[in-house]
Amino acid sequence: MTKSENARLVTLLGTPLSQSFAPKMHNAAYRAMGLDLHYFCTETDESSLAETLHTIRRGDFAGFAVTKPLKVAILPHLDALAPLCRAIGACNTVVKAADGRLVGYNTDAVGFSRALTESGFDMRGASIFCIGAGGAGRAICFSLAADGAARIFVTDVVSGRAAALAREINAYASRDVATAVEAGDFTALEVCGAVINASGIGMGETQGKSPLPSPKLLRGQFCFDACYNPAHTRFLQDAAAVGCRTMNGLSMSLHQGAAQINLWTGREPPMDVMRRAIGLD
Repeated sequence: MTKSENARLVTLLGTPLSQSFAPKMHNAAYRAMGLDLHYFCTETDESSLAETLHTIRRGDFAGFAVTKPLKVAILPHLDALAPLCRAIGACNTVVKAADGRLVGYNTDAVGFSRALTESGFDMRGASIFCIGAGGAGRAICFSLAADGAARIFVTDVVSGRAAALAREINAYASRDVATAVEAGDFTALEVCGAVINASGIGMGETQGKSPLPSPKLLRGQFCFDACYNPAHTRFLQDAAAVGCRTMNGLSMSLHQGAAQINLWTGREPPMDVMRRAIGLD
């Protein structure tokens, strides 16, 4: 990577990152906008996070993006959190302010909401089953509650994580909309119009696997996978096989990335350029 004297940097923190389309999407947008910004990946886990952030604080960074497994772990390292980021309890976007402070935001929620609106699926009044209560699951479930879902069933293999998320969503929404279910209990699927995989299972080392036994899905359900590489995860393949409508996370990635660019640059990005860069045109 080469950069000019006045260039600024943006990096993506997390692991694994080889499947990410973010660099080509962001860099295509920056070129079209005439900005000397350069987006690249930095493989980082919790053991190397503090050292990586020290480098970012000292470097010419506009900010950075955060993905699995750091969206929750990053919070104590930041100097301030935007209200929505604080409420969700997960961060995927950090702006390096003029005074050097690192300020956390969450654009996953708006990215998910815009992607589902674009797909034609109406969350208002719907019952939805979400697998995964980590960083992505938190943003998705808060988005569902804010957009009027009637019931959200959430589960996670980590003990207590789904229950904590359900309590926080209900407090945020001021209504009993979220219910935690035990890992492996998919009974509630029978009353749900949509099923969401926010667990990360299906990409990277878990490619070819699904978090859900395929016979549990029902024909006609809307099935969304936050993963987008591979485009057709095992979860989505199983869903399509029983007659479900399917959607991967590429459109969510597009819209959350556009919101990130706005935070880092103060400008609206060229959506058509970004769509072409990731094959959504």
